[in-house]
Amino acid sequence: MFDLRQLERAHEIVGTAVPPTPAHAWPLLAQRLGAEVVVKHENHTPTGAFKVRGGLVYAERLKRERPQVAGLISATTGNHGQSLAFAGRRYGVPVTIYAPHGNSVEKNRAMRAFGADLVEHGADYQAAREEAERRAARDGLEFVPSFHPDLVLGVATYALEFFRAAPGLDVLYVPIGMGSGICGCIMARDLLGLKTEIVGVQASLAPSYALSFGAGTIVTTETCNTLADGMATRIPDAEALAIIRKGASHVVQVSDDEIGQAIRIYWTDTHNLTEGAGAAPLAAALQEKAKNRGKRIGLILSGGNIDFDLFRRWVGTDATAASERVPV
Repeated sequence: MFDLRQLERAHEIVGTAVPPTPAHAWPLLAQRLGAEVVVKHENHTPTGAFKVRGGLVYAERLKRERPQVAGLISATTGNHGQSLAFAGRRYGVPVTIYAPHGNSVEKNRAMRAFGADLVEHGADYQAAREEAERRAARDGLEFVPSFHPDLVLGVATYALEFFRAAPGLDVLYVPIGMGSGICGCIMARDLLGLKTEIVGVQASLAPSYALSFGAGTIVTTETCNTLADGMATRIPDAEALAIIRKGASHVVQVSDDEIGQAIRIYWTDTHNLTEGAGAAPLAAALQEKAKNRGKRIGLILSGGNIDFDLFRRWVGTDATAASERVPV
C-alpha cells in the first residue's frame, strides 16, 4: 500500500498540524495488568482522535493533484467527519458530512465547528453512508470512504511515532472500526521490520470484523448496537480484512460493560477521558491479562470524544467501581 519513504513523508504532512502525541507508561495500569503498559495518546490530537491524520494526508493529495474539486462528502459517527472537516478547512476544500439520527450531539457540534455542512440521515452509519454516496453522484462531490489508502497512510503515522518512542513492544492492542488504524499499525510494523504481535479489538455487539477474521471471508451483521460508536460497523471493508487477516494474530471481542470498566480505569489510573473505542484495547488486555504477564504491552487510546451524558450514563460511578481499584 505504501513504503517507508512515503510513510515518512506523510508524517511530515501530518506534523504541520498535529504534533507527535504522547506515549506514556502508566504504573497503575502496569500494576493492574502485571506487565509494562505503554499508552499511545491519540486523544491528544487537535480533534481528539487519531483520524485527523488520515484526513490531512487525503486532503493534501487531493488539493495537490485535483485542486478544482467541488468538495468532499462522507458519512461518519464522528471522528472521521471531524478529521475531514479539520483537513478541509486547512486546505480550502468544502466538506459535507452525513451522520445518522441519534448520533453524538457533541461530535455533531464539533464537526460543524470545524466547518462541515452536517446532514443527519438514517438510523445507522450504513444508511447515512448510502445517502452520502447518492448525494456525491448527484452533486459531483468526491465521496471519501472510511477506509482508503491515503487514510491508512495518514493514520499509520501514529504507529510510526509509537514504535519509535516505545521500542520493544511485545503486543499491541488496536480497536477496529472500519480498519484504518489497525491496518496502519500492521503496515508500520512490517516496514520497520518489527516482531510486535498486533491484536484487533471489537465490541461484541458489533463483531463483523471478528466474525470475518475467523471465517476468512466477509461476514456482515444486521445490527451494531454497541455504545462504542467508533466500532459500530456492520459491513467490513474487504481490503482492510485482507490486511488484518495477514498481519494480526487474532481479534478480541469485548462487551460494552468491559469497555465501560476500561473507561473508568483510564480515568482513575491516568486521568484521561476516553471514548468507547479508545478504551476497548485496555478492555481486551484485561481479558488476556494472564497470557501477557511480564510482557511489554502497547495500547492505542484512539480518541477521547465521548458525550458527557453518555459518560455519566454508561461509566459513571456505580457499585462496580470499588472492584476496579488497583490491587495492592
